[in-house]
Amino acid sequence: METFAWVFEVQQADDGDASVALGAIRSFLNPVSFVKDPNRFRTALNDVNGVLRFAGIEYLDNGEFQTLLKAHSLSDATARSNAIREKFSARDIHPEVWRYCTAELMADNYFHAVLEAAKGLSYRIREMSGVDGDGAKLVDRVFMGEDPILKFNPFETETHRSEHRGFAALLKGCFAAIRNPIAHEPRIHWEGEENAADFLSLISLLHRKLDDCKLDTERVLDG
Repeated sequence: METFAWVFEVQQADDGDASVALGAIRSFLNPVSFVKDPNRFRTALNDVNGVLRFAGIEYLDNGEFQTLLKAHSLSDATARSNAIREKFSARDIHPEVWRYCTAELMADNYFHAVLEAAKGLSYRIREMSGVDGDGAKLVDRVFMGEDPILKFNPFETETHRSEHRGFAALLKGCFAAIRNPIAHEPRIHWEGEENAADFLSLISLLHRKLDDCKLDTERVLDG
């Protein structure tokens, strides 16, 4: 990242604009190239944006750039991050939510913050279960049936099974109510911070339930 920052500064000083450097970022961080490794993309994206924010620019996961309030120092960038966390502190947002949408929240981009948090929920289920898929179909494969791959309770009594099915239904409801409509809804219709706080709280709750889940290794090995 230090090398990248130096190249960015030299090129901008020589040419008077950042088009070459920004084009290089687009080539290096083309989202299509990271389809099979989204976690690596997210890590690289956060590293690059840590530099870009000092120029008042941020790179999004759709391959586009957006402008934001320029950070003038490392403490400024840190303070902004802390301010965002303080804003949502009463909600006790799960660390896995911050992992996927901190950059969007720092830019007050609540529309994409919720979308990224929902994507992160799917990714964590895939990561924990080793099962491919997305949304409701992924939940059915991992949590439904007589012997689920992931169980968040002992799954021994009818009460356990009923509670487990309720958790699976809540996961499916989350994807139906949040991810699918947001992915197809024009951003201009998004209602902002309060809605984002509610949605992120729901996703946080689901991550806490995932914290308790145990993998049925025998089921995975049996395919």
